Amino acid sequence: MAEELSAATSYTEDDFYCPVCQEVLKTPVRTAACQHVFCRKCFLTAMRESGVHCPLCRGNVTRRERACPERALDLEDIMRKFSGSCRCCAKQIKFYRMRHHYKSCKKYQDEYGVSSVIPNFQISQDSVGNSSGHPTFKCPLCQESNFTRQRLLDHCNSNHLFQIVPVNLQLDEETQYQTAVEESFQVNI
Repeated sequence: MAEELSAATSYTEDDFYCPVCQEVLKTPVRTAACQHVFCRKCFLTAMRESGVHCPLCRGNVTRRERACPERALDLEDIMRKFSGSCRCCAKQIKFYRMRHHYKSCKKYQDEYGVSSVIPNFQISQDSVGNSSGHPTFKCPLCQESNFTRQRLLDHCNSNHLFQIVPVNLQLDEETQYQTAVEESFQVNI
């Protein structure tokens, strides 16, 4: 596939990976002067930390670019058309969907550790409470009840820390932005 990609364009599979986080680009942005491409979030973080230089070559980055980097729309379009191999299971995935694939790829999770996503549980308050009049809570994993907030935290950390559970994701700002970008792209097709 990498050969097909190279033949069809001037890009190689490595061009779809961010030099900062070493992952497939997410919302790629390009610097004007040196034309280096980064994930939007990686670029903005680097700009907050290092100031006025490209995170890759240390070239100058304008104030306007630091505040609102230019999206690499041409690269986003190419990422929608071409596939690459998952680092772990070798399954062919469109580049723009690769990060989504990593979240469900068992081999990727085994290789790079448990997902960094923290489960967001709905913790139900027991109706009875305890003798001190403070509210008590039920563990959403084992249904054991009568915990204070702190004891529930301690219980989950000691009994369920490495337990794999279904995750109810809350979208961070970058994910919301990416979703909006993808939806707008679909509308424009």
